[in-house]
This record gives sequence, C-alpha cells and structure tokens, in this order.
Amino acid sequence: MSRIDPHARPASIAELRAVTQPPEVRGRRNAEHWSASLYLRRFSPYLTWWLLKTPISANGVTGLMILAGWSTAAALLIPGIWGPLLAVVLGQLQMLIDCCDGEVARWRRKSSPAGVFLDKVGHYTTEALIPLALGVRAAAYPLEFPADFLWTTIAALLALVIVLNKALNDMVHVARANAGLTKLADTHGESAPRGGLVAKLRRAARFLPFHRLYHSVELTLIAFAAALVGLVFGQPLVDRVVLAALLPLAILAVIGHFVAIMASRRVRS
Repeated sequence: MSRIDPHARPASIAELRAVTQPPEVRGRRNAEHWSASLYLRRFSPYLTWWLLKTPISANGVTGLMILAGWSTAAALLIPGIWGPLLAVVLGQLQMLIDCCDGEVARWRRKSSPAGVFLDKVGHYTTEALIPLALGVRAAAYPLEFPADFLWTTIAALLALVIVLNKALNDMVHVARANAGLTKLADTHGESAPRGGLVAKLRRAARFLPFHRLYHSVELTLIAFAAALVGLVFGQPLVDRVVLAALLPLAILAVIGHFVAIMASRRVRS
C-alpha cells in the first residue's frame, strides 16, 4: 500500500480491492455485518471506484451513509407495503455505502477518529429511528392520543434498549482505554465467555440468534415481513404483535450481552 499514490485513481478493480479490502478487514469478526461479508463487499469496490473520481472525502461518504440510514427510517412511515419495501432497499444502500467510506479512507490513507465517530453516529441514530418509525406504524394513521401512546412508548423503549445494547461494546473499549489496557483484537477468543453456564448459553444462542435482530438490516426485513403478513391478517394488528415481541426479546438480548461481557476477557486486566 505504501507505493500507492493516494491521490491517484486505481488502475483496476482488482488493485482497488487489494488495497481497500485486505485480509484484516475481511476477517473482522464483529465489525463486519453478515450482509457485507456475504455479498456487499463484492459490489462495494465498484461504487468506491466511482466515488474516487469525485472530490468527496471519506467523511463525506459517511455523511451519505447517515442520510441513507435516516431515509430508511423515514420510509417506514409510508403506509402499506411500499414503505417497508423501500426501507429494505435503503437499508441495503446504507450498508453498501458503509463499506465504501472505509474503502475510500484506506485508498486515500486518510482514516481519522472523526470518521469512526461519524460512523457511530450513523448506526446509532438509524437503529434508534427505525423502532420509532415502527411504533408510528403500529399506532396506525391517523394517530389518536392518548390511546396510541402505548405503541409509541413501546417503540421508544425498544429504541432505548437497542441503543444501550450497541453502547455496551463501546463501553468495553472506553473501560479498557481508561484502565490503560491495549485495544481488543476482533477475534472470537477475546469476546467469548471463559466457560461455565454463560458459555453454554452463548453456544445455544447460535441456533436461535434473536440477539441479532436489532441491526437496521434485520429490522427493515422484519418490517417488510410484517407488512406482507399484514396483507392477510390485517394491519395494524401484525405490526403491533411484532413490536410487542421485539421489546422483551431486546431486553433479554441486552441482559445476555452484559453477562457475556462480564464473563469474558474483555473487561479483565
């Protein structure tokens, strides 16, 4: 990479992929969403190629990712099936752009704490706004208050729990930094519980990974599935059942996440 001029354009997609998708990026266990590992990283260099022809910075690309995420939540406010369908598409676009901002930064060698911060802002706000939009869908139009406060309140609690669950990982990094410990490697060994009941429960969760439902991609797919089922059983009934089920599962997920962290080497000196 040191011989690559960061101001030059890549000569080929293969060169771009070699520089921007090194093994240490493709092999990250927690930083890569399954959609990126499965298919988005195959297509992202083509969008990155185009972005490198413009003066947009890596942080500017992250700004586009944030706007795509907010648009995903806004799309869910469109009644019927078309809003969730649009949200699924925009959610995939957000993740595609999320791949590209890092690729632009690695090609131009301009990674910065600001970029990491903006990336966090994008994911935190998107994954808080989507549950709020689901609450508005569950309350149905036109909204009638105070009767519909139940569904918007459940949605607000769901958003809070999702953000808390995301924050736990960042709390680990802050705690280690404040304790003067080194940065954690993104490997299974560092995050796995050391043994006992917690480790067994974690292995069992692989067969029913409900704790992975709260990323923007999964939430949009759930909203779209609910819209499809709602064509048969009626809305807002299906949206309400889904929302009511997501909250207790999210609470269980955040409790399990907390216990797993405390049982792992992540917070041990």
